[in-house]
Amino acid sequence: MNPATTTATEAVSKALGAALAPVIENLQAIENLKQLSGGASQETWSFDARTPTGSKPLILRRAPNGVVTKRTTAGPDHAMEAAMIRLAFEAGVPVPAVHYVLEEKDGIGPGYVMQRIEGETIARKILRDDAFKEARPVLAFQCGRILAQIHGIDAQKLPALHTMSPKDQFNQYRETYDSYSYPHPVFEAAFKWLEQSLPPTPELKPIHGDFRNGNLIIGSDGVRAVIVWELAHIGDPAADLGWLCVNSWRFGETKKT
Repeated sequence: MNPATTTATEAVSKALGAALAPVIENLQAIENLKQLSGGASQETWSFDARTPTGSKPLILRRAPNGVVTKRTTAGPDHAMEAAMIRLAFEAGVPVPAVHYVLEEKDGIGPGYVMQRIEGETIARKILRDDAFKEARPVLAFQCGRILAQIHGIDAQKLPALHTMSPKDQFNQYRETYDSYSYPHPVFEAAFKWLEQSLPPTPELKPIHGDFRNGNLIIGSDGVRAVIVWELAHIGDPAADLGWLCVNSWRFGETKKT
C-alpha cells in the first residue's frame, strides 16, 4: 500500500470512529478497513467495529474520494438511498441494516454505513458454481416476492424520489446516446423500435431501478440481500423485471438449471 493510500485509509478510519461512536455502544476501534474492488460508481469499504462484546461487520458506501458529484437523473442522493433501504427493510425486503448516514461534519463526503452480509455477487459464480446449485432453482420465486415487496412500499413514506415513466426513461437513454454524436445503425434501429413500442404509462410504483445479478447478494439458500439502490425511483414496475431478464446479466446462462 502506497503512502497516499495509507493516509486516505487512516483518514476514513478516524472519521468513521468519530461518527459511529455515538451510534455503536462502547465502540473501541475501527479494524480491518479496506476498500473493495466492487462498485462501478461509488466506493465500497469493508470494516469491523470492535466492541467489548465482539465485532460488528460493516460496509461503508460513499461517493468516490468523498467528493459530491452529480448523480443520474433518476438517482437519489446517498441520504435518500439510505432512506429507501430502511423503507425496504420495513417492507420485508432482505437488505442490509443501515446504521448511520454520513453528515458534512464527518468530513469524508456523502455516504452511509450498513451491515455487511456474507454472500456472492459475481454472476458467473452464482450461475455456474456448485456452491449455488441449491439456490438457483429458488431464485426466480424469491426475486418475484422481493419485487412485489419493493413495489408495495407505502408511497406516503417515500423520500422525494424522481418520477420516470417509460417514455421519460426512453428519452433519457436517447439523449445520452445522442450526446456521443456517434450514430450506429444497430442502435438507431433499436431506438426506432423502442419508440414505436412504448407501452401505455402504467401505475407508477417505487422501484429499485437496477435489480439484477451483481446487485443481489446470494448464498447457498438464495437471495440474502438487495444492494445498490442508487437508481431507485418511482417508475414502471416492469422495468425491474426487465433488468433481471436481460441476457447480458445472465452471462449467457439461459438454460434451465
